[in-house]
Amino acid sequence: MNAQLLFAHKRVLIVSSHPLFGQGLKLLLLKRSEADVQVVGIVSSIDEAMLILEGQKVDLIVIDYDDDKVNKEEFLARFVGGDHSLRVVLLSLKEGGSEAIVYDRRTMVASQINDWLNSEMSLPPDEPVVQSGKVSPQGDMSNRRGAMKHGIRAGILIVVLFVIGLLVLNTKRLLPPEASLQAGPIDRLFSLHFIVIAFLFALIVGILTYSVIFFRRKKGELGEGVYFKQNSKLEIAWTVIPLVVVISFAVIGSDVLAQTQRIDPNALQVRVVGQQWSWRFEYPEYGITSTELVLPVDQQVLFALTSSDVIHSFWVPEFRVKQDALPGMERELRVTPSEIGDYTLMCAELCGKDHAYMNAPVYVKSEGDFNAWVAEQLAAVSDDPVVRGETWYKQYGCYVCHSADGTEKIGPTFLGIYGESVAFEDGSTAVIDDAYLMEAILNPGANIVQGFTDAMPKNFADQLSEAQISDLIEFIKSLKP
Repeated sequence: MNAQLLFAHKRVLIVSSHPLFGQGLKLLLLKRSEADVQVVGIVSSIDEAMLILEGQKVDLIVIDYDDDKVNKEEFLARFVGGDHSLRVVLLSLKEGGSEAIVYDRRTMVASQINDWLNSEMSLPPDEPVVQSGKVSPQGDMSNRRGAMKHGIRAGILIVVLFVIGLLVLNTKRLLPPEASLQAGPIDRLFSLHFIVIAFLFALIVGILTYSVIFFRRKKGELGEGVYFKQNSKLEIAWTVIPLVVVISFAVIGSDVLAQTQRIDPNALQVRVVGQQWSWRFEYPEYGITSTELVLPVDQQVLFALTSSDVIHSFWVPEFRVKQDALPGMERELRVTPSEIGDYTLMCAELCGKDHAYMNAPVYVKSEGDFNAWVAEQLAAVSDDPVVRGETWYKQYGCYVCHSADGTEKIGPTFLGIYGESVAFEDGSTAVIDDAYLMEAILNPGANIVQGFTDAMPKNFADQLSEAQISDLIEFIKSLKP
């Protein structure tokens, strides 16, 4: 199709503040075009253009692309996609300039038009002809073939990236081994998330990479790309599909949560107490207190979690599930260990200076080995108050702040302090005896030793019996330099 048909029977309005551009373009249109072209005016502002438009019909507005005094954005906003059935051409007549950007009411098409002002006014044979927002059949077929090629290539790249993403985001490689019944459904949910992540990564990065390689602006190209305002099908798709995915994950997640909280009436009960920066495990069925968490395999455990100071969080990575331990209340967590082995309990809530070291060993044993451990713990209760005091010293986390060998920690060392004189922050002094140690344990904020802060928990009166406190004092007495 001859490009002069674009201007057949056209009434053209030229917009430029440069007289040479306006008059030159007028002469070119009238002399070189065989079409019936009428230049209805040459203006330099939107107001002048509106005056002409009110008085007569205009089919085409040609704007001087290189004229900085002309507000091109205002013209485009006013006449492109508005009530006027107009086409707007941004035209450069600089030396060597051969670029034009064509707009109409429904579409904005960017086309490179080489030598469109020559005597024949013809388009390159491989360019689609734009007329009234439509493309010629030949150009349409060429575009379809080109789009299909690009779609296949981009699709292959997306598939390759998707496969690589699945290999990288493999739960068996990224996550620690499963060691509880609760870990199975959680890992399957993780896998679904990783599949979606890998797909979205491949889709976004694949399209971006392909576009950068094949659709980048080549050297010497000055034209604009194809522009469109909306695509209702695309907008509906990217709204409905994510909505369906999110709702699906919500349903699956709810089912996984229900599986992890399934109740076994014969569950072993363990009370877990977190404090800065240690863990204590109490087995009320056996009357055992331990600093090690020992569990039978294939039996559900009901943990009652609490804290004696700040918020801590109970987390064994191999068990997958996690629960906060809050001061002043108990929260439940159910775990069914499925693999015999040694693991590590970590605090997953930032809780202070030594948070990173707030770990405890976890041993999952066979039923027979677990029963043997219970018997061993019950038989280990000593008649010696010093031995019992050392046990309470470890089980109740006293060792975290008070060393038994003179090492400097948050609190004063216990080594050799009994019978010594101690100075307090208020300037007073006292001799460390049984009465002092009893008050220091039950009311630690009453007298603060010089050089230390009031950091000791205030609830040991609720945790320790009078007999246990007496054992602790005997243990402290036994620590000689």
